[in-house]
Amino acid sequence: MTHALPPGLTDCLLWSEELGMGWHGRQPMDYSGPYFEKYQALDATQMGEALTRARVEMVRRHTEIPPVDIGIGGGRFVLESGGMGFDVNAEAVAWLKAQERYYDPYQHHAEAITCWDSLEHIPEPERLLDHVGEWVFVSMPIYKDAKHCLASKHYKPAEHLHYWSLRGLIGWFARQGFGCVEINEKESELGRDGITSFAFRRLRG
Repeated sequence: MTHALPPGLTDCLLWSEELGMGWHGRQPMDYSGPYFEKYQALDATQMGEALTRARVEMVRRHTEIPPVDIGIGGGRFVLESGGMGFDVNAEAVAWLKAQERYYDPYQHHAEAITCWDSLEHIPEPERLLDHVGEWVFVSMPIYKDAKHCLASKHYKPAEHLHYWSLRGLIGWFARQGFGCVEINEKESELGRDGITSFAFRRLRG
């Protein structure tokens, strides 16, 4: 995509007011190194316990299907949800395979996936949703507009590639064939600033 942009616009936030979403064209960050170890430590905290419980409860309000967790953090949600996981960090992949919980949703169909703080990191999230049959659960920062996004602590070029307003995210999912069935602020209530959670279900025509 970046090769088609005018010179000077390849490393900045491009925001569409019409679509309520933005994109940053910087080369995605490298997820090697102690990334998994860092999130295992966070998972072991009181906050990690509370977030995992809230996420498991949210999924189970809608489905009993064990989800595939995309970008597993420290792996706690995978274990407590009874699901599978997918990651690009080598240590996380090794851990998943040792647990017999590795699952590649790009190669296989998944009825339900969870993207806790991960969808905005994925270069082509449309490709991921093409392989999902029923449910997508998401938590992420939500922005009012481009100005709000640029001023936010969640504006992280190279780490966060995609940025959405509330209207923009619901519209983007609708274009992928999913309708929004739940929105909650539980993670913000637990102390995570500006994080909203969503449940999306495949629309049947």
